[in-house]
Amino acid sequence: MSAQYEILRKCYEYYRSVTDFVPRVGLILGSGLGGYAEQMKVETEIPYGDIPGFPVSTVQGHDGRFLLGYIGQVPVVAMKGRVHYYEGYSMEQVVLPVRLMKMMGIEILFLTNASGGINRAFHVGDFMMITDQISSFAPSPLIGENVAELGERFPDMTHIYDTELQELIRTTAQEEDIPIREGIYLQTTGPNFESPAEIRMYAVCGADAVGMSTACEAIAARHAGIRVCGISCISNMASGLSDEELSHLDVQAVADQRSGEFKRLVTRIIEKM
Repeated sequence: MSAQYEILRKCYEYYRSVTDFVPRVGLILGSGLGGYAEQMKVETEIPYGDIPGFPVSTVQGHDGRFLLGYIGQVPVVAMKGRVHYYEGYSMEQVVLPVRLMKMMGIEILFLTNASGGINRAFHVGDFMMITDQISSFAPSPLIGENVAELGERFPDMTHIYDTELQELIRTTAQEEDIPIREGIYLQTTGPNFESPAEIRMYAVCGADAVGMSTACEAIAARHAGIRVCGISCISNMASGLSDEELSHLDVQAVADQRSGEFKRLVTRIIEKM
């Protein structure tokens, strides 16, 4: 048994000592989006700090707890706040929550985040369904000893974001009359925002939006055989594309402004999963 898997087992044993709830969908709530939890019928809450060996979120806007309950009839575990590589955690620790949710029982991981828009056709406040990603600017979470209990050494990443789930998001957004963009998300390490020159490079690479999370979680999920989908809220235009100075508080403010439609869209999507 690998050291990573041993830590996971201890986290899972604590989880099982608290509840026997088995979620089918995992939902990670990004910056400014923690208020979505109000949409759930919550059965149990588990603060990250109560779980032995579990990383604790330190970023403003990331509360740091698992919420277990129902969205419609679907059993869900929601992460109210995520942990990030820039907080000083290793990539193994950053994706430990995804792997723990796999052990809890999830089959689908729904990722959300707030990001900077690179595509000049995008506007602040837009939603973007993630169709693919670029993770080359951050370390892979699979570096090091493979957790064979979860997946194979060299997992395929041809379809990181499940095409059937993409169609579900697309049709649900149309039914709810909520405009949604589609595009490629690029993850950097952070915590600094990107330079204008870097944004120009990312645009050449094909990125439509940039942020400091999500791609590593998607890789870990696919490694473990979890189906993945994701929606990003464009909280600002990336460096060099506007005259505004970038601020994390502004990121949260825009996410808060769009929270009503976000809650409605995510709820309707999960109810159909």
